[in-house]
Amino acid sequence: MNSPATPAPQDTSPTADQTNQVQGQDVKVGGGLEARPGDTVSVLYVGKFTDGTEFDSSAAHGNQPLTFVLGSQGLIPGFQIGINGMKEGGQRTLAIPPSLAYGGEDVKDESGNVIIPANSTLIFEIQLVKVVPATSTPAAE
Repeated sequence: MNSPATPAPQDTSPTADQTNQVQGQDVKVGGGLEARPGDTVSVLYVGKFTDGTEFDSSAAHGNQPLTFVLGSQGLIPGFQIGINGMKEGGQRTLAIPPSLAYGGEDVKDESGNVIIPANSTLIFEIQLVKVVPATSTPAAE
């Protein structure tokens, strides 16, 4: 019964399993450069818990893109794994298990309030705004 026109699951949002895998779903495939380790990428994002409660977003930081070198230290591994391979202009929803997020540690604000509880699966909606290749020789012309 191969019926490609029949939608299978009713819930199309990604879910993180209990292992070390990031689950991702492209909302829109971009047409620009592909993000690879070592590239400088800029993203807009919304971070949520599995119940839909938002804990962070680009909007909370003046709607400025988060810019970083893909594969560098300083961001949770699952966020970087999920962006790897995206194309500039693309949008992707990620489900990141605790093992690739903050694990068994609470994340607290400056006042000591817990903003991300330990062992939380995190959902990120990401838009890849820009990719600057690690070795961008053609742009020097």
